[in-house]
Amino acid sequence: MPSEDNPVYTLAEGCPVGDPSASVILKGITPGSGGLSLLEDTQLLETLAHFPRERIPERVVHAKAAGAWGEFEVTHDISDVTSAAFLSEVGKKTKVLARLSTVAGEKGSSDTARDIRGFALKMFTEEGNWDFVGNDLPVFFIRDPVKFPSLNRSHKRHPQTDVPDSNMFWDFHNNNQEGVHCLMQLFGGRGVPASLRNVNGYGNHTFKFGKPGENTFKYCKIQFKPDAGVTTLTQEESVKLAGTEPDYHVKDMYNAIERGDYPTWTMYLQVMDPKDAESYRWNIFDITRIWPHKDYPLRPVGRLTLNRNPENHFQDIEQAAFSPSTLVPGIAASADIMLQARMFSYPDAARYRVGPNYQQLPCNRAQYVYSPYQRDGPMRMDGNYDGDPDYVGSSFKKMRLGPPDVAHDHWVGKVMSYSSEVTDEDFEQPRALWSLFKRNGEDENFAKNLAGHLCKAKPEVQAATVEMFNKVNNEVGEAIQKVLDEMNDKGTAGIEHDQRRPSKA
Repeated sequence: MPSEDNPVYTLAEGCPVGDPSASVILKGITPGSGGLSLLEDTQLLETLAHFPRERIPERVVHAKAAGAWGEFEVTHDISDVTSAAFLSEVGKKTKVLARLSTVAGEKGSSDTARDIRGFALKMFTEEGNWDFVGNDLPVFFIRDPVKFPSLNRSHKRHPQTDVPDSNMFWDFHNNNQEGVHCLMQLFGGRGVPASLRNVNGYGNHTFKFGKPGENTFKYCKIQFKPDAGVTTLTQEESVKLAGTEPDYHVKDMYNAIERGDYPTWTMYLQVMDPKDAESYRWNIFDITRIWPHKDYPLRPVGRLTLNRNPENHFQDIEQAAFSPSTLVPGIAASADIMLQARMFSYPDAARYRVGPNYQQLPCNRAQYVYSPYQRDGPMRMDGNYDGDPDYVGSSFKKMRLGPPDVAHDHWVGKVMSYSSEVTDEDFEQPRALWSLFKRNGEDENFAKNLAGHLCKAKPEVQAATVEMFNKVNNEVGEAIQKVLDEMNDKGTAGIEHDQRRPSKA
């Protein structure tokens, strides 16, 4: 057998090939007569057929990313909160795959665009995989799941011009003002990280942590904070890098790990008793709002270290699939309707993008799986459970069962059509954030960053956006308007196209 150091080149089915650059042809006998390709040339056909199929559909969001392997080590005892095995004792280590991404940009877009960053982890625990699927900002733009496709379309390309459009972006947010808190985070100082090694990772959603079999649980929010601190870029720095080094973050992560400068994060929990949730001043499931640390302080759990680059980016990172539905005993979903929608949407996207058996790929495969009621399908590669029964309740093969779920909620309610309303409460936390911006001297940069994007929209869209920020505080709207006026005076504001279709008259 050939060794790994001296491999023999073969076709995909293993047949050794004498010359990978040769084709089998019917060649004319006269000079310059060319030749004809033959259907029997398996090497040529296989090579040409595989090439246009090398790309799987890119993610609709989070298309571009850096990724790495690593480990998670428990550093603090939280056995009073959950019985999850991978968190069961101090010093316990778990293998991890991480993927840190931009959200709106496509696969070839710039790393340093002002955007949310995705922060996704897959922990390969002895009780199955646990996926942490979060972002680098603590809040999100919407809380109604049916708006999710519209939100992302408004941040992407216009359907007629096929270019990103400030009118779309701001018109969506002007009409969905629950996102004002997230907009202030995005256009504030942390809107463009200097390195993916120095971003926070927020789970955003509320989860239930508990002990299966016990009729109690705690509500928890999860956060990863970089041990080296958060570092950011100015708008000017980010724009320059977008043109000169569009893969800046991907290179930075890879090179740091390659030289042994391993990035680390500390995992924290915020823990709330369910009784508190009934009387807390905000809806604890609303991901447009935070739980202030003074109410629910951060409780340390463990340390994440990324210490190994992928052997092949496509194999390990592009095919990786993450979902908040990938849970383990001791961690469960809450009544957050955005979370529950994502629990369907993310695996559904992976089945479309990678295939129905995506969980069998090495980057996704759990340590132990026995799920004989999910069979067949393209690319089955785990033995397909041989002749084991493929139906529930068989008497021919006995199975041991796992633990019960974390305690379920008791429900009294009614089925109804529901869309959340925007009230003054939606502007309370943004108001507090503006006060923080002013104390830290970040208010002018925030206004400049936001106006630099807004100035490309039509005047009526600009006016509606300023009015939205007036609801946070008149100072906010005035600061944005002041920068817009200065840009107009200098002639630096640029109105993008009118979205109305041209008249056919």
